[in-house]
Amino acid sequence: MTSETLADADFAEDTRTDQTFGDAVRGYLQRVRGGDMGSLPAVLGLIVLFVVFGLANDRFLSALNLANLITQAGSICVLAMGLVFVLLLGDIDLSAGVAGGVSACVMALTVVNLDWPWWAAILAGTAIGAVIGLVIGLLRAKLGIPSFVVTLAFFLGLQGVTLKLIGEGGSVRVDDPVIRGLTISNLPVTVGWALALVVVLGFAALEFYNYRRKKALHLANSPLGVVVVRVAAIAVVVLGVTYILSVNRSVNARAEISGIPYVLPLILVLLIVLTVVLKRTSYGRHIYAVGGNAEAARRAGINVDRIRISVFIVCSSLAALSGIIAASYAGKVSASSGAGNVLLYAVGAAVIGGTSLFGGKGRALDAVIGGVVVATIANGLGLLNQSSYINFLVTGGVLLLAASVDAISRRRRSSTGLA
Repeated sequence: MTSETLADADFAEDTRTDQTFGDAVRGYLQRVRGGDMGSLPAVLGLIVLFVVFGLANDRFLSALNLANLITQAGSICVLAMGLVFVLLLGDIDLSAGVAGGVSACVMALTVVNLDWPWWAAILAGTAIGAVIGLVIGLLRAKLGIPSFVVTLAFFLGLQGVTLKLIGEGGSVRVDDPVIRGLTISNLPVTVGWALALVVVLGFAALEFYNYRRKKALHLANSPLGVVVVRVAAIAVVVLGVTYILSVNRSVNARAEISGIPYVLPLILVLLIVLTVVLKRTSYGRHIYAVGGNAEAARRAGINVDRIRISVFIVCSSLAALSGIIAASYAGKVSASSGAGNVLLYAVGAAVIGGTSLFGGKGRALDAVIGGVVVATIANGLGLLNQSSYINFLVTGGVLLLAASVDAISRRRRSSTGLA
């Protein structure tokens, strides 16, 4: 995992090569005052939510509930990561949720009716998502139809496809042990600890390697103290979560439930891959360039249409994976899968995490942080036995606050010349 992945909301590198820890802190605070806050508001909000819900209900911070929270956030985080690619171009995909529902429907039907193996069924569902994204991207790029209109049409039409495949009021059970196990099964405790150590040691090795390499080449680099803080923060989070999830969380004294849910490593792998794509490849740089200024990117030789088509393919493919995860958690696929508030929660997650609605600014990590925030609100209010309307009001308020912060930050960056 790259240092930019988990540290963009931390102390970014200055143009100086001899800066101290204090210089880095002051530079970071100056960028925050200038409107470049990244995921900081979402992280602070998440801390506040954990404190409030933890004090309000002692079950919230239990190992059992935290494992449930991770599982609940899984499908939201994956869908939000896909939406980040589209939002980076200043577009929107209103059909992502129902595209995931159609893909999950295809996956379930191929397993139940055609007796396909789990891996073939997942590939089929993901391929359907990619095809949906390709068609949307072509209509958006080649015909110039606004993404809002195109995806709204697909939002309505794809629900009809699901109804045709399943039947109104019908459902298809997801009984395959591998697919079902994505959300209801856990890694062995020893494997979970091994994975956690690999993540921490891998991140530390990469951070110190980058530090020494840039130091030797006299390039701009963060002070050693900042690198140590980054590594320590990641170690505390990763090892802390692993410890909590390794505890027996079964309410039945004669049974044992422990270990990291399989969905968490899946999200981690997607996060690493998508972050590398966005931060370390020319394709990722082209996405940010088109999102920042499409005409300038076109004049620089970037194929804007191809980039625009590709982000919709990525979004719908990840929407398919999200739909499969949601089907695994629910144990079935129904005619309403992917509809309702699924898309709104995912868009909210991306924006709450720090992705800009204006394009050109966002990371895969933003989607994960925002997804955890959205899931925390629903989980915490559920434990407090609050009415459903409270959940909608609170989530809507948080999204409005995040959008307001994004707009204000963009204005401040423009006024200070950072945009």
